Amino acid sequence: MRSGLLAERTRRRHAAVHHLLAQGRDLRAIARELGLARNTVRRFARAADPEALLVRNGTGRRPKNLEPFAPYLRQRWEEGCTNAERLYQEITAMGYRGKSTALRTYVHPWRSQATITPPPRPQPPSVRTATGWFLRHPDSLDADERRQLDALTGACPPLAAVRDHVRGFAAMMLQLRGEHLEQWMNDIRADDLPELRSFVTGLHRDFDAARAGLSLPYSSGKVEGHVNRVKMIKRQMYGRANPDLLRKRVLLAD
Repeated sequence: MRSGLLAERTRRRHAAVHHLLAQGRDLRAIARELGLARNTVRRFARAADPEALLVRNGTGRRPKNLEPFAPYLRQRWEEGCTNAERLYQEITAMGYRGKSTALRTYVHPWRSQATITPPPRPQPPSVRTATGWFLRHPDSLDADERRQLDALTGACPPLAAVRDHVRGFAAMMLQLRGEHLEQWMNDIRADDLPELRSFVTGLHRDFDAARAGLSLPYSSGKVEGHVNRVKMIKRQMYGRANPDLLRKRVLLAD
């Protein structure tokens, strides 16, 4: 806080002006009573704090009203907000008491400078892409995919648990280790993962068949292929023939 005769006089005048304003006096009457110019009274009336009227460090220069808002203005400018009127409204809400023309003059040199564009934020992976990373074999992921998957699971521990359980189930399928199915299901229940809970519930309903499918070398792939062939023939003949002809086509088709 400044000290000295000038500072004390400024504070007294500021207090006197605001005291008379509180009594309902206008600027002309206050100027006449205090013996001050009307512009001087107006300047005192606009200042909420007398310290804003004091010169800085004895240099004879008043501090710029925009200096307290300089970091905010620069940040908003670099974010792409170059509308002076909008910036004026924002800093006015923050306590700026100056005019919009001062702000326009302040930011004018910035318009001739190269616009500082912040680096683009990396786009998060889509649900489909992330699901593919979970379901594919880890060795089939390239370095960038592994990096993104590690970042994703590092930011969300439940996703890391889902990844580990999915890989564990894939290992059971590839290595025919159906004897580990029950323990795998218990681990899912212990982690309380909603993403896998319904899947485990379905396995529990037909546990013996699921364990056999993960243990025996037999596959229902051929049966599924025949079912698909029959459905295709049925679609081709829909509305054209009766079931007798459909039966012959199914039996005689290669």
